[in-house]
Amino acid sequence: MDAERWTVDFWLDPACPLTWLTARWIRTVAEHRPLEVRWRTMSLSILNEDKEVDPEGDEDGYLWIPARICAAVQTEHGHGAVGRFHRALWTTAEGDTREWIDDPKQALARAGLPQYLADAGWDADNDHVLRSSHEEAMRSVEGDVGTPILALTDPQHTGGKPRRAFFGPVVDTAPDQRDALRLWEGVLLLSEVSNFRELKR
Repeated sequence: MDAERWTVDFWLDPACPLTWLTARWIRTVAEHRPLEVRWRTMSLSILNEDKEVDPEGDEDGYLWIPARICAAVQTEHGHGAVGRFHRALWTTAEGDTREWIDDPKQALARAGLPQYLADAGWDADNDHVLRSSHEEAMRSVEGDVGTPILALTDPQHTGGKPRRAFFGPVVDTAPDQRDALRLWEGVLLLSEVSNFRELKR
């Protein structure tokens, strides 16, 4: 089974609602297909810092806070912990989906992570880690894109075939199991076309 296991590097800004929907999609896929997800951090704040007008409307820089915490989680506890923290940010204690992210300290606690990591949101100590992870994501794709970025590694060619990376897929609701698996199969088909770049509607 391990020989058939795909790897998906999933770069996310933890405060992006659409990214949360894509994360729910890939989690559903991972429950039903041989798939390892490596959760990684990127930042809308970094993406937009050179623009005259912030398209996120984040004039006060709030989005730096969860992204910096996520970078600290990634540094101290690894990719799996990033996934747990991200899920906890967007769910209640009962496991229901939230309309907006939770208090980071509460999310850290529910993810089994130290609450002191929330302090990382207020300083720049992990900005080099955040920028490095963000830049790795942006190097893997072309064009003006955002979050999430997914890079797929073919289980049959892990030693020689380059990863294929995409922005998205972006979904407006979390798909059910049937549609989640259909979308995954579609993404795999597109990843096999070496000169495919983008599909929009």
